[in-house]
Amino acid sequence: MLKHLQLEIDHGTPARASVDTVTLSIDGFGVTVPKGTSLMRAAVEAGIQVPKLCATDSLEPFGSCRLCLVEIDGRKGYPASCTTPADNGMVVHTQTPRLQQLRKGVMELYISDHPLDCLTCSANGHCELQDMAGVTGLREVRYGVGGAVVDGVAGAHHTQAPKDESNPYFTFDPSKCIVCNRCVRACEETQGTFALTISGRGFDSQVSAGQNQPFMDSECVSCGACVEACPTATLQEKTIIELGQPEHSVITTCAYCGVGCGLKAEMKGNTVVRMVPWKDGRANEGHACVKGRFAWGYATHPDRITQPMIRSKITDPWREVSWDEAIGHAAAEFKRIQAAHGTDSVGAISSSRCTNEEVYLVQKLVRAGFGNNNVDTCARVCHSPTGYGLGQTFGTSAGTQDFKSVAHADVIVVIGANPTDAHPVFASRMKRRLREGARLVVIDPRRIDLVDAPHVRAEHHLALRPGTNVAMITAMAHVVVTEGLVNEAYVAERCDARSFAPWREFVARPENSPEAFEAVTGVSAADVRAAARLYAGGPNSAIYYGLGVTEHAQGSTMVMGIANLELSA
Repeated sequence: MLKHLQLEIDHGTPARASVDTVTLSIDGFGVTVPKGTSLMRAAVEAGIQVPKLCATDSLEPFGSCRLCLVEIDGRKGYPASCTTPADNGMVVHTQTPRLQQLRKGVMELYISDHPLDCLTCSANGHCELQDMAGVTGLREVRYGVGGAVVDGVAGAHHTQAPKDESNPYFTFDPSKCIVCNRCVRACEETQGTFALTISGRGFDSQVSAGQNQPFMDSECVSCGACVEACPTATLQEKTIIELGQPEHSVITTCAYCGVGCGLKAEMKGNTVVRMVPWKDGRANEGHACVKGRFAWGYATHPDRITQPMIRSKITDPWREVSWDEAIGHAAAEFKRIQAAHGTDSVGAISSSRCTNEEVYLVQKLVRAGFGNNNVDTCARVCHSPTGYGLGQTFGTSAGTQDFKSVAHADVIVVIGANPTDAHPVFASRMKRRLREGARLVVIDPRRIDLVDAPHVRAEHHLALRPGTNVAMITAMAHVVVTEGLVNEAYVAERCDARSFAPWREFVARPENSPEAFEAVTGVSAADVRAAARLYAGGPNSAIYYGLGVTEHAQGSTMVMGIANLELSA
């Protein structure tokens, strides 16, 4: 069960992807790929790496850096492989003398407008610009480097551009920027904040936060997507500048919220240097929010307790002891309490910030060590209505889909939740789907960010009065039933007719109509009917609800109402 956010998705099935394929030759190797695959991706499938700077597997192709040029038999010019789709019978060359010359010339221009600190740069060893200079064989620059004078002439350059140190977590050094657009695209495509842009034209083009503002004065939310996307040291964590590059990493799970993002703790010995979103994390797939990405200073904070302490009674001062003594003391006290008051006198409550592995160990300690079943979690406060409500309707007490499923939703209904604030990485996924054309209904007394966020904007905001959740969901179900919007085939196949028929009869009563509940909810009947029709028309409609539903006197009833609506439409 998810902490603080529960997912439900309608029974619609995502459209099948096309299975059409194309076969082509790349550097003499035959490769078959799905139709629409870029030549760069096709080359990767053939085991061939094409040089690149602006392309990355987490962003849409852009074609600006001009390093990934290829030759195609029978075609003029040198197209960018990242934006050129593969086609049947293509004969593609990624390594020819002419391509080598062109790529080397492009890199020469990049390096000529770059500072002279490559050997001492904090990104040394982790800079794609350095890597590509090596790949192209660049060893000298005819145009001068770092604004140097060549043949008595000083060329225009950007190497003296001032740094922006306003963000507490990372530095923006425009002197090292190659205007590849990756940071701008990450802010748009991955995070959905649109805080960055390219201002100016031609040689004056530059990355700008907001309206040429410092990062902290702009709409930047410090998620770090731009830092992760940057191929140079233009955007870099201040901890990297201070501590240098890490030497090993450990995979871990962020416990700040219920999304459960996978992160890589990059370290030097036992010191955390930075946290990097893990691309193989199923919940986040290489993205993070400000907390997961940067809020780990507690790990080395001087106030952190690093040694176990014990005291005999509450009035005694704490004293530091060894781990063996602390564990032995705790075990002895548990035994003493159980001996005096019985086996059931002790138990454990785990935090919702614990990982699954930690929660497993807690229940193992209670059941195997304490010899009882007195184990619980604080999630019961949040989602016991979910456990009961979904158990009654679905037969299981968990959501029916995962975070990734939002990419298939055509209509999204958010009830009693504020994903942007509470689950920002999932909110980024949701915003991406909304920008792709999914339609949004928000049911919440508050005007949350999703109601009118940039490039999103809810089609319906049902600002109901607090405490009228059940009335609202019943009114929506009334519309579905009385206007013939029930998915009869699905109901016949998947629902229990003996239970569905009484529910259908109940919600169809006139006293459960949007008009009857208008004075109760404070939402016009016309708006409720429009939202219900939109949801029922899907075809793939998803409902996402949060604590505004479950931490309520009618939480379980509302969860059952949501589930019943989902099963009917």
